[in-house]
Amino acid sequence: MKTLSITTQNGIATVEINNPPVNVLTIDLINEINEFVLSLKDDRNTKVVVFKSLHESFFLAHLDLNVINGTQGGQAASIEFNHMIANIKAMKQVSVAVVDGVARGGGNEFVMACDLAYGTENSAFAQPEIHVNIPTGGQGAVQFARRMGKNKSLQALLLGNDFTAQQAEQLNIITQFVPKAELDGFLATTLGVISQLEVRDIVMYKEIIATSIKDEDAGAELELRYFLERAKEQKTAAIIDAFLKHGGQTEREAKDIQGIFVDTAAELNK
Repeated sequence: MKTLSITTQNGIATVEINNPPVNVLTIDLINEINEFVLSLKDDRNTKVVVFKSLHESFFLAHLDLNVINGTQGGQAASIEFNHMIANIKAMKQVSVAVVDGVARGGGNEFVMACDLAYGTENSAFAQPEIHVNIPTGGQGAVQFARRMGKNKSLQALLLGNDFTAQQAEQLNIITQFVPKAELDGFLATTLGVISQLEVRDIVMYKEIIATSIKDEDAGAELELRYFLERAKEQKTAAIIDAFLKHGGQTEREAKDIQGIFVDTAAELNK
């Protein structure tokens, strides 16, 4: 691949984006992202996919303005961009955007397509499409409406102004603001926990959450179905036995439940 550098370690794939001069979402970059994301469809070893940028100022600038036209090629490229957003949202793995630069337009839509998104003090987020006479094209308005509500999303879309990471966290554009100096340690801890899970664990909670957002009752039914199915598994029984052996449902839980989990894991790995 020409625009992506991909490394994998301990269940975490790190994808570094480098599409000079400013990480515009060109058709080549879109195609490479689609190719990589689709290649993970049956991958059970990769649990987390982290998207980063190698550009000093930009995470992703926006969709290539040269394809925003009425030509057949331009329209096709815009549709592929939309497919890319859908493909990221459909991943079984946990997708993570680590933003240490500007993410506007399609770049911000990419960030919102990811399951988790973290921004530093150097990041900025916006949907400024109105100023080039188009609406958002990668579910930007849809996501703003769902995350912010009517009033705040309308104002943001009509102004097209930048949000800092702190503002973006408050508006649910990103998961959390993390100071750059703390970013590596934060990611190692957070993603290290997730990478120890099975892909089916991730898929389970993604399905429950997505269903619950659409329909609370349907979400409750799905959650109960998963609960009853998992309760019958031998794996569940073994974990519960070890958990109880190491202080589960005793006073130790009050102050050291994480220690119980560690001892439980060690017991199961003997």
